[in-house]
Amino acid sequence: MIPIEQYRTTAENQWCPGCPNFGIQTALKRALGSLNLAPHQVCLVSGIGQAAKTPHYIAAHVFNGLHGRAIPAAIGIQIANPDLKTIVTSGDGCIFGEGGNHLLHAFRRNPDITVIVHDNQIYALTKGQGSPTTRRGEKTRMQFDGVAIDPSQMLATAIVHDCTFVARGYAGDLEGLTELLKRAIEHRGFSLIDVIQPCITWGNHPVAWYKERATPIPTDHDPTHRDRAIALALEAPDSFPIGVLYEKPAREVFGETYRQKVGDGPIFKLPPLAPSIIQSRLKAMQIHPAPRVGA
Repeated sequence: MIPIEQYRTTAENQWCPGCPNFGIQTALKRALGSLNLAPHQVCLVSGIGQAAKTPHYIAAHVFNGLHGRAIPAAIGIQIANPDLKTIVTSGDGCIFGEGGNHLLHAFRRNPDITVIVHDNQIYALTKGQGSPTTRRGEKTRMQFDGVAIDPSQMLATAIVHDCTFVARGYAGDLEGLTELLKRAIEHRGFSLIDVIQPCITWGNHPVAWYKERATPIPTDHDPTHRDRAIALALEAPDSFPIGVLYEKPAREVFGETYRQKVGDGPIFKLPPLAPSIIQSRLKAMQIHPAPRVGA
């Protein structure tokens, strides 16, 4: 086991004192240490937002990108270097809102990455606008008369698309969240874990409201039973069943076929290629480069 101290950074933390994001950060560090993943073996990817600052506070490789664009960057990183454990850690607005289309296609492609969503049901960085998971009727700093539409149900959507690992955690349950993160990171294929993270500054409910509704999934739940998993997922946002909702044996992992066609191992290990070699490989893969202008 790697001591948690090895993941410390000198970056000044910008979260509010007592923010549940600290719980997610600690659980992730504990999970990485328990899995014996050294900082140089991990790449943390995020978009924009308070949750997206997490990679700044954990010693590892980091890619901090545009709002909603963390998943395609993470997929590219994993394809190029499958030796890294690539983990996306961002908020519900970033992943479910701006990045929702990328998430949908990630379900289909099944890249070997883990996506951790800090779900506080609000846009906290911009001070309290309704997010994709805000409950209907909730009044916010932008929806003065209350949110007029139902929240998105992205975990149910993930299960419908046969996402190979779908779970929900709670930021206040360090032990349980650590174990869920370990399982998600170890899982071969795409893992989505929605972490309930109450916003103590801009949220509409106190921590106790979330804690009361974050209850363990019944022990007799079969995570391979798709219909029951969808039913559990649809209990949000009024109840938050905590645990693994859905899990199935990993199907083909996105990027593996490409690496097999290239035949020389991961891209990051390849030496620079001469143009003639690139042309021959493209031809072998039945990819035809566009002709040069004037040719």
